[in-house]
Amino acid sequence: MARAGLTAERLVRAGAELADEIGFDQVTVSAVARRFDVKVASLYSHVKSSHDLKTRIALLALEEMADRAAEALAGRAGKDALTALAGVYRDYAREHPGRYAAAQLRLDPETAAAGAGVRHAQLTRAILRGYDLAEPDQTHAVRLLGSVFHGYVSLELGGGFDHSAPDTQQTWSRTMDALDALLRNWPPAATEDL
Repeated sequence: MARAGLTAERLVRAGAELADEIGFDQVTVSAVARRFDVKVASLYSHVKSSHDLKTRIALLALEEMADRAAEALAGRAGKDALTALAGVYRDYAREHPGRYAAAQLRLDPETAAAGAGVRHAQLTRAILRGYDLAEPDQTHAVRLLGSVFHGYVSLELGGGFDHSAPDTQQTWSRTMDALDALLRNWPPAATEDL
């Protein structure tokens, strides 16, 4: 019998905390059951499987980051907004490395469409309107920013910059300068030779 008070939400939050402590890949229904000192079978009335639990953790992480991003972007535009958005991802990854990893989980199309990932794209597009980018360049820029933010944060979290100067904050600031300059001077689409 499931312990009184256990809900899917409590299990997902416990799984998210566990992800930050031991790594997202290590999160299982069994690990969460141990945390609550209950039998694994009692959790299956709340989550279907470890994959279901991980999907829910990913959705929680995306929601938390989107909420932070919306708050950080309020009243900002241009480079200030760009830097604020990038800072949200970097700070979240530092504070919640397991949840940040969860946010990278590949979701099925229906789940992705219903999750906060859509808000992330909308927030990024709101920033890009200040740079006057039309489609398809706006989509290219959304992908570029996501790649740079995630790539930098992943390398930094993995210790990729630990043994060289300058300080990573200096590089981060220069990266924001470079992205801002690129977005203000977006290259025209190349015309194909016929």
